[in-house]
Amino acid sequence: MKIDYKILWLDDQIDAFIDDEHVEEIEKFLDEEGFDVVVDTVSNEVDFFHKLDDSYDLILTDYHMENMNGDKIVEAIRAKSIFTEILFYTARADLKDTQMLDRISFFETNSSQEDHAEAVVIKTKELISLTIRKFQDIVVMRGMIMHETSDLDAQQLEILNSYIEEKTVDETNSLKYEILKKIDKHFSKKLSFVNGDWKTNDNGFKKLMKDNFVFSSDYKIQTLSKILQDIDIEDFSDKYKEDIITIRNRFAHVTLKEDRNESGQVIRKYFTYGEDGITFDDASCKKIRKNIHKHKENLKNLKIKLNE
Repeated sequence: MKIDYKILWLDDQIDAFIDDEHVEEIEKFLDEEGFDVVVDTVSNEVDFFHKLDDSYDLILTDYHMENMNGDKIVEAIRAKSIFTEILFYTARADLKDTQMLDRISFFETNSSQEDHAEAVVIKTKELISLTIRKFQDIVVMRGMIMHETSDLDAQQLEILNSYIEEKTVDETNSLKYEILKKIDKHFSKKLSFVNGDWKTNDNGFKKLMKDNFVFSSDYKIQTLSKILQDIDIEDFSDKYKEDIITIRNRFAHVTLKEDRNESGQVIRKYFTYGEDGITFDDASCKKIRKNIHKHKENLKNLKIKLNE
């Protein structure tokens, strides 16, 4: 499961959906679910197929377009080996004989333009919720957590490298010294590596940052904490440890369990960490996504501040 959700929306009256804030409503709905949201809107088939690729999670389109009806659009999409969920909608009552295809939904409102748009939004939210539930399998969520937290690690290293390169050796010595003291205390086996000539040679500290055993996620965020304090930005490092590092560390050492009913059907999946069970439901999945999203924004804002 990824942290972003992309929608491609085709309608020759798309401006009405935008002006009446229906597109914004979908964006807010996904934001509340903890996703980075992208809704690309187009008003004609040419722009639609120019943007179309397999990165979208949902495609929305009016069934009756000026140059191409829904059945032809489906053929063209599937011909590109794109199997994204699709919602076709129409205000006309003429979908009764439409061929039902896999991962394609047809929806007719048979109502006024205003009611039609609101009905399309409601149906879209229902379909989004369905796709989210499909993705929220507990094993998939574990993979998402490990992937996204590794990406956050990479972003922190990028920030730290940029910060060190832009400062003089003397300006960064205090920062390095504080972190190296902590590392020195906890990783005595690596003392020869840590106690190199880092005070006059930045390459030594950069080499250390590449060692994930020594320069762990905990030390990355501690180093960023020093920078945040130095440039007078609210220090989010403690929340980062709670929201990201603790969750990631637990998920690196968990065992998958299942509870079944008398018929043998799985009624609950959960991970165990030591003696503690980590149970997943919609609320916990949403919380993890929102925390990852929050700290991505924190790191992005820190980059912007450092580049000012």
